[in-house]
Amino acid sequence: MSAQSSILNPVLLTIEKLVYGGDGLARLVPDASGRSKAAFVPFVLEGERVEAEVTEERPGFVRAQATSIVETSAARVAPPCPLFGQCGGCHYQHATYEHQLAAKRAILLETLRRTAKLELPCELETVSAEPWQFRNRARLKVRTQGEFAIGYHGFGSHELLPVRECPISSPLVNRAIAVCWDLAETFHGVPELREVQLFANHDDTRLLIELYVEQKFDAASIEKLTKALLSALPAEGVAVLNHTGSQEESAAKKVLCTFGPGSLTCRVGEFEYRVSAGAFFQTNRFLVERMVELVCAPYAGRSALDLYAGVGLFSLPLRRAFAEVSAVEASPISAADLRANCAQHGIRAVEGATEPFLTRSGGRYDLVVVDPPRAGLGERIVRALARLHSPRIIYVSCDPSTLSRDLRLLLELGFRAERAQLVDLFPQTFHMESIFHLAR
Repeated sequence: MSAQSSILNPVLLTIEKLVYGGDGLARLVPDASGRSKAAFVPFVLEGERVEAEVTEERPGFVRAQATSIVETSAARVAPPCPLFGQCGGCHYQHATYEHQLAAKRAILLETLRRTAKLELPCELETVSAEPWQFRNRARLKVRTQGEFAIGYHGFGSHELLPVRECPISSPLVNRAIAVCWDLAETFHGVPELREVQLFANHDDTRLLIELYVEQKFDAASIEKLTKALLSALPAEGVAVLNHTGSQEESAAKKVLCTFGPGSLTCRVGEFEYRVSAGAFFQTNRFLVERMVELVCAPYAGRSALDLYAGVGLFSLPLRRAFAEVSAVEASPISAADLRANCAQHGIRAVEGATEPFLTRSGGRYDLVVVDPPRAGLGERIVRALARLHSPRIIYVSCDPSTLSRDLRLLLELGFRAERAQLVDLFPQTFHMESIFHLAR
């Protein structure tokens, strides 16, 4: 906080609501000019009165940390993880799960009203499952020099917080974390290692381990660590990838070498998918099949298009009800899996970016499924989609803000929302997945 700050600590705040990002929103007492700054406070619940310390002051808002809860919400519970509040992974462990779902519904609906100018004409359905041990993929930071540690970023920082157990991760992922701690001395031999990703299959019986290293690394040290991991865990294989500093999949991500298979087989319903190291796949082992049903089951027709298809999660089920399915994916790693997974189902797999594909596409599709990354579609792609003259679009989103921005333009271009679902793929966190069924 600036030394010139006019705000005296501590401050007493009443939390109005939770906002996207995990914080609670409150208002400071108006200043001499009558202005009341917004205050964002983590790990609180709406209706609570808290005593807080202002930690950062900006022209239009402040950030604060609650030092004591003066009036406690009835929805507050004791977080089961001892690292909650220190770890940057979870935001809502202090709330009952029912309250988490209600908060996410309210955030999504408010974002739609504010940005998309949309008052949903249908019920917002909520789809959830077991809120613990759901996560089948964990990407952890590693410190191999000095005192060994493996864990996540601390809350609000890029510092490594050591983690020995994670209650939202699957039993096999937790077992693998424990093994990494047991192999601390072996990890010490790989100073180039920056991150470890643990990816478990559909029934939590097999692992794919990804080691993210600097471009130059000692092959003998990596091989020694790999052999130790493979002997201690039920792993299909270990892949070594270049460390790009970002968890987002991109063309910059490369597999440098593999020990054993560089992929894992994941089953969703009746379909099996090859998922290679570096490829994207949904991380909630309890809800992925239900999500596929919500997207694909209600529809049938002559031709369907699956954009941002990944390894083909929706492409394969769509083929049951559509005579022709085309699937488009830009990432080279995921696109290779897409081709392999689509080959035996007669699906056309295309490696390439969405916008160029839509620009040159002359086809007409009865259904278009889009599952873009967090950045959403953007105006150019939305307009290109509208020019396809497809009667129906299914928009799968992981960010309510970019979803609402894109929906506003889709509505202006003649689409309407027929059905909407909030799918809670990420319990205990502020993240949310949603599915919007649009028609014209």
